[in-house]
Amino acid sequence: MIIRVNPDGESMLSPDNYRLDGIRALVTGASRGIGAAIAEAFAVAGAHVALAARTEEATTRTAERIERSSPDSPKAHRIAGDLADPAVAPRIVNEAAGLLGGLDVLVHNAGVLPVDPQGNPVFKPLALSTAQEWEPVLAVNLSATVALCRAAYPLLVESDNPSVLLVSSVAGLIGVPTMEAYGVTKSAQVSLARSLATGWAGQGIRVNVLCPGWVRTDMTATVYGNEALSALLLQHVPMQRWAEPEEVAGPAVFLTSSAASFITGHALVIDGGLSVPHGGLAGLPTEPSPTD
Repeated sequence: MIIRVNPDGESMLSPDNYRLDGIRALVTGASRGIGAAIAEAFAVAGAHVALAARTEEATTRTAERIERSSPDSPKAHRIAGDLADPAVAPRIVNEAAGLLGGLDVLVHNAGVLPVDPQGNPVFKPLALSTAQEWEPVLAVNLSATVALCRAAYPLLVESDNPSVLLVSSVAGLIGVPTMEAYGVTKSAQVSLARSLATGWAGQGIRVNVLCPGWVRTDMTATVYGNEALSALLLQHVPMQRWAEPEEVAGPAVFLTSSAASFITGHALVIDGGLSVPHGGLAGLPTEPSPTD
C-alpha cells in the first residue's frame, strides 16, 4: 500500500483528516431525523453548527443533544425559517454566517413529500396528482436548493475548506412510481451538484450528494410503521433492514472532511443495496453463501 504525504510531510491517513475541527456548518432540516443526526455528528467531529428548521423550537432537542455530547464545543446556533418561502433561503445562509463568523460547509437536508391536510405523506400516480401537491415539493427540494447554493457561494469562496453537501435520495436514481414529485426533485439535486462541482472547482469548492434509501425517520414513519408494507419494501433491500439516521451522518462527516479532499461531484448511495441492479433475480431462492 502506498501511503502518500501532504506537503508538510504528514501522512494523509491521519485520523485527524476525518475531523471537522473549527468548520462552520449550516445544516437545514436539523430538527430531526437525518438532519439532526448530521448536525450532532458534525459537532462531535469538532464543527461549529447552525441548525435550521421551520421553527426555532423544533431544533431545541438537537441543540440540547449537541451540548450534552460535545460539551467542549460552542453552543449550537438555531435559525428559524420555512424554505417553502423563496425569501428564506438567503436569509438563513446570511444569518448562519453572521452567527458562525463565516461559512465553510452548507448541508441542505430539508426535504418534503406531498402531504394531505393532516400532514400524512401522499403516494399517488402522476396522472392523479395535482399541481398543488407538487408545489411545496418543488419549492423546498429544488428551488430552495438552488437559492441556498447561490447565497452560500460568495461565503464559500472566502473559506479555506469549502464544501456543499446535498441530501438527495436513492429516489433520484431509480424509478419511483407514485413518488414522482419527490423523485424528480431529488434527481435534480444530483444534477445540480455535478454541475456546481465542475463549475466551482476552480474556487476550491467541493459539491457532493448523499442518496439515502429507506431510513427510519418521522417522514417514513407511516411506511415502516406498516408491518406488511415495510416487509414488502425490504424484499428489495439486500441488507433486509431499514437504515438509522446515524448511518447517513457518518458519510456526511467523511464527505465534508479533508479525508475526502479530492472527491467532488459524487453521489454517495446509502441504501443497503436497494439500487444495485439484480437482473430480475432478486426474488429467486438462493443458497447460503459458502464459508471457509
